[in-house]
Amino acid sequence: MRIATSQFQATMTRSLQYNQGQLSSLSAQMSSGNKIQVPSDDPVTAVRLSRLAREEAILGQYQDNIGAIKIRLSSNETYLQSMVNDITQAHDQLVLAADGSNTGDDLKSMVTTLSAIRDSLLYSANEKDQEGNYVFSGTATNTPAITFNPNAPLYDPADPSSLGRYTFSGNTNQQQSVIGNGITQAVNVDVSGLESLLNKLDVTINALSQPNVNPSDPAVQAAITGSMDSSSATLELVAGKIATFGGAQNIMDTLNGNHANVSLSNQNAIFELNSLDYGQATVELNGYNTALQASYKAYAKISGLSLFNIL
Repeated sequence: MRIATSQFQATMTRSLQYNQGQLSSLSAQMSSGNKIQVPSDDPVTAVRLSRLAREEAILGQYQDNIGAIKIRLSSNETYLQSMVNDITQAHDQLVLAADGSNTGDDLKSMVTTLSAIRDSLLYSANEKDQEGNYVFSGTATNTPAITFNPNAPLYDPADPSSLGRYTFSGNTNQQQSVIGNGITQAVNVDVSGLESLLNKLDVTINALSQPNVNPSDPAVQAAITGSMDSSSATLELVAGKIATFGGAQNIMDTLNGNHANVSLSNQNAIFELNSLDYGQATVELNGYNTALQASYKAYAKISGLSLFNIL
């Protein structure tokens, strides 16, 4: 049977290209350690790897969110604990002021301490983060949590419409962050309710600052008692917010551990699916290399033959 020169050359060229392509592919696999270089190498496994990689990216985002939330909640807890300390100190001072054995001068001496506590609470309520956003204003992060209007009248407990000089100007909306599949966590907290204590402290400080303050005056006692009751209620309110942080931290620690375990399982699966068997690859590489060399020798030998060769 005769074979045309063009047919022979085309056949040899295809054989050489195939062997050369297989050598290049195996070399790339051995260099990277990955069995799949392009999806067409193994479409089914490539799809599985793509899904695992996507899940890994999502888990990584969950873990990043948890880390950022824990830092933010820890910072908020520090600020709230400072408020708890101030409120506790204010309550102790008010208990002392309610003692019937005090003189007018005794009450006046407490004004400085109560004023400092009031101002400290206002400062803590209007804390800002590193980006200049107000921490305790809910989602109204560009607005101070509590505003002070020195020109407004003092709070009047007998007047239902009285607002006082301190008002909560933020909101109670929550900023939610995703920390798991269908699981969200509030990342902010508000101090709504603190303004009530500030207004009542304001009234008490004003009453104790009067030149002829009388410890037996019912108005003075009412102001002290009102601030004392408000400090107890506000202390419970703020302490409750701190307690929720502890529960949230525990939940996030558990979720973070779960995410880490799933991520480790995914990484093991990715390694097993895409890891190259170097022993098998070496055998195949040697086989293709031998075939390529044989093809070149055969091509050179056959190309040199003609009808005039003597066999």
